[in-house]
Amino acid sequence: MIRSSFVAALALLVAACADSPAPPTVPSTPLAERSSGVTTTAQANDRDDDRDDARVVRMRDACDPTTFDAALKDPNACVGNGHVTFDRFVAELTRTRQAAQWRFDPSKVELDRHDNLIAVNRGGEVHTFTRVAKFGGGIIPFLNDLTGNTTVAPECTTLEADDMVPPGGTYTAELNTDKLQHFQCCIHPWMRADVHLKHDKSD
Repeated sequence: MIRSSFVAALALLVAACADSPAPPTVPSTPLAERSSGVTTTAQANDRDDDRDDARVVRMRDACDPTTFDAALKDPNACVGNGHVTFDRFVAELTRTRQAAQWRFDPSKVELDRHDNLIAVNRGGEVHTFTRVAKFGGGIIPFLNDLTGNTTVAPECTTLEADDMVPPGGTYTAELNTDKLQHFQCCIHPWMRADVHLKHDKSD
């Protein structure tokens, strides 16, 4: 019953974010030409660690492809080589309200005002890196209930297809001028990061 609810929620997500059941297409527009959004796997690898003007946050998970694909009835639900089975994932969420290996790394970032913030999906599942006014639940009621995130973050209700970051993809986050900014995955809502903006010397 629980598992079928999760599958149904994911099916609704796919239907809402794409015209077909396939994962959202990764835009091929070069990163330099986009203010935000997803880039390709090759671009992710090229721009992961060698940028002086960006801080990279890695989206991590440890999904086991065999059990996640079977549980979600989707051969592409998990394309990584993780070791955490679906049942173990659910058991950990039930016990601790989070799955420790599903995380943003680092979870705290300090940036200059003019730096870029790039999120790179190093896991096997789709994630989002969504700026929210306040941390809350995501778009999967099953995961919200297991993690106690019953109040959905409003920003997670207005996602578009290019907010979904597939494995190997990157997302360039839009920052505002707030000194403290919150980002979360709208699928796995315990995946969170705080971004602190440094003061300019002129401030």
